[in-house]
Amino acid sequence: MIEALKSEEIVQKVGGRFRLCALIQRRLVELMDGARPLIERDGRSDLELVIEEIAQDKIALAEDGEEVEHAVDAGA
Repeated sequence: MIEALKSEEIVQKVGGRFRLCALIQRRLVELMDGARPLIERDGRSDLELVIEEIAQDKIALAEDGEEVEHAVDAGA
């Protein structure tokens, strides 16, 4: 799944490399602070989980760039 970071598709999905890095960092902090993954872990590392959550549109960076929006919070 780390290979997805090499693709421009995931970069474009979140609006650029800076926003992608910010989203990954913020979501990793949430997971380290005890947040539950939005997908099955299946032996994946936290970084792999975050990338898959992004790929499945489970998380996104809020328009203000300060918060991680979760699909379940948005009613999706």
